[in-house]
Amino acid sequence: MLSLTSPIEIQFPPIVRFGDGTIGKLADWVKDKGFKKPFVVADSVNASRLDLLGLGDVACFSKVVPEPDIPNLINAVAASDGCDLVIGFGGGSAMDLAKLVSVLSGQPVSFEDISGPHRVKRRSVGLVQIPTTAGTGSEVGTRALVTDPATLSKVATESVHMLADMAIIDPVMTMTVPPMVTAATGVDAMAHCVEAFTSKRSHPIIDNYAIQGIELVGKYLKRAVDDGSDAEARTGLALAAFYGGVCLGPVNTTSGHAVSYPLGTRHKLAHGIANALIFPHTLAMNTNAAPEKTARICAALGFCGESVDQVREGAIEFCKSLGLDMHLEAHGIPQEDFAEMAKEAHAIRRLLDWNPVDLTVEDIESIYRKAN
Repeated sequence: MLSLTSPIEIQFPPIVRFGDGTIGKLADWVKDKGFKKPFVVADSVNASRLDLLGLGDVACFSKVVPEPDIPNLINAVAASDGCDLVIGFGGGSAMDLAKLVSVLSGQPVSFEDISGPHRVKRRSVGLVQIPTTAGTGSEVGTRALVTDPATLSKVATESVHMLADMAIIDPVMTMTVPPMVTAATGVDAMAHCVEAFTSKRSHPIIDNYAIQGIELVGKYLKRAVDDGSDAEARTGLALAAFYGGVCLGPVNTTSGHAVSYPLGTRHKLAHGIANALIFPHTLAMNTNAAPEKTARICAALGFCGESVDQVREGAIEFCKSLGLDMHLEAHGIPQEDFAEMAKEAHAIRRLLDWNPVDLTVEDIESIYRKAN
């Protein structure tokens, strides 16, 4: 953990609009900024409700898929030709693609030219992010992930040029999210906070965002799963996702995300579900390296974590209380893939190097077997 005197840089979009009805401010902002050709990046569900944006007949790429890959990105960039503003409207997949489209549109560069850290030179179009789930926090971040189908690995791109000009976090947009998606995305938001909180490079400033995010999930996630129209719960989760997004910038995630990634890249398991399945096991494995912080996490989620076994079982029960089946086999993940998945996860050093415990390939394979 870094000390309070350690330097840190936190970046936000210059405008963050949060609260019920804030989506209604979009059209005026677009007009005031002089944008003439907005382009929306959305999945098929959100593409069917573009009227909520108040922009009239707006161009849209509506084929964002879960765990988007490079071909999905290439198609989105091709559809964006001539736009002067990109709007990400959806969950993390749509917003990540929107970031990448915004820096590739109208410029003679390819994804290979910009992928990785800090290789984007500029952005020539505007960017707005509007989340419709309370999960990834991608609306306030500078990273985007897409899968390379040749290697089945996630390629991370990071740049300050992918920071939105404005993020609109309107909890009303999440009211129709089904219970299981609410549960999975809520666990994803919590995982961002938990992994940043226990990271080797955790920082006291970010710790405050992280623990508040965890507490919000503990207080509101089950309420939102049980009653999707609970406005206070939906708003609390939107705030938790925002806090998780703030944690991602200067600190980022660790083992939970690294171990969960092969579930998505290999088997197309939704990111939130994958995180939920792995979360109890990485939290438990990290317990002895971060006992005080782990105890605070457990308390925020409503269970006692005095031993490794209690931590694992308590976290599993928390996720099961949301209606999630916590067995890999129930989600079609074959045991014969565990060894190869463990090697793939172990290679994600940008995350695992900051985990409080140095996990071996065998450790990771054991996590998959315990989660099965």
